[in-house]
Amino acid sequence: MGPSGTDFDLHGLVGVRVVDGGPADVAVVRRQLGHPETTLDREPDLTIRFVDRLTPSPLTLVGVGESGYDDDSFYLLQAKGGSTRRTRLPFDRLGPGAEIVCERGIPAVPHLLATVNLVLLTKDVLPLHATALEVDGRGILVTGWSKGGKTETLLAATSHGARYVGDEWVHLPPDGRMLGLPEPIRLWAWQLAQRPDLLASRTAAERRRLRAWATVSRVADSVADRSWKGSGLVRRVAPALGRQAYLQVPPTDLFGADGMAPSARLDAVVLVLSHESPDTVVHAVEQGEIARRMAASLAEERAPLMVHYRQFRYAFPDRSSALLESAGDIEARLLAERLDHVPSAKVTHPHPCDVQELGRAVLDAARDRTPN
Repeated sequence: MGPSGTDFDLHGLVGVRVVDGGPADVAVVRRQLGHPETTLDREPDLTIRFVDRLTPSPLTLVGVGESGYDDDSFYLLQAKGGSTRRTRLPFDRLGPGAEIVCERGIPAVPHLLATVNLVLLTKDVLPLHATALEVDGRGILVTGWSKGGKTETLLAATSHGARYVGDEWVHLPPDGRMLGLPEPIRLWAWQLAQRPDLLASRTAAERRRLRAWATVSRVADSVADRSWKGSGLVRRVAPALGRQAYLQVPPTDLFGADGMAPSARLDAVVLVLSHESPDTVVHAVEQGEIARRMAASLAEERAPLMVHYRQFRYAFPDRSSALLESAGDIEARLLAERLDHVPSAKVTHPHPCDVQELGRAVLDAARDRTPN
């Protein structure tokens, strides 16, 4: 507990302080950050303040029900899952020292990890959309576009003794390490079907939920293939139903303390990509290729934040964020510095894939390029 709130410290790089939050609010931040509470010995880089209610006076709206503003501040009017809890987000002051204000009971702090990533950029640390693992003394970074095969590689590697370092977001400081952000992992029903040991470790209620959504999805798919009145509507909603068949699981629940490593040396990088072929293939990469591709991926990951930033610019045309405007250039520089000299490969595979086949291909590619 800090002097006036609850503290979180991300590898000594970013300090976050929660002020005036109840136990449920603190739990929300803890789940998003994936780190336990601690006590900061310095001022926080980011403060999250909770209040009962924001904006008692009427707002001018930018997109009905989405965002709005008053004379001084910009507000998000929705949160995760359609919650109407509001957030005050200071876009022109994002970075070290920023304060986000949320209404109590919000299910997730909007753009929290994106804001943390901006703070990291100011400290010469690259936040990368990636999976990191350690196997046989090697630190392997697996990266690519969303749903490209990163988590599948992790599931295969950990079944053969690899240790989890991070999934979704991995931080690369200048010293050659990979630092994980152990937030909950989203595991799809088809992935868990290929790791029955992990599926068996979940609660009976979680397994029932997966079966129920998988059944609903199969029924919807079969109805959507038929030509009868109403099938068009089913075709439109069937993909959304299929996307409900997943579990959010903390990595410690999956791999245990012995299967976790807070950091690892960056020894090899593997880019994973889905393709329309049934084969899993290892390819050589040109120097700089992965860095150039991931610059686009990072811009895509920041896109939801940028939507609201453009709304902020509409609300306040004379105010802007120098950090947000330059984030892409900073990322491109750090990507080249952190990745271009590291032994690299890329692996293409079908989707959905054979998890073990993809894992073997990625691990073999990394071993071949980093012989002991």
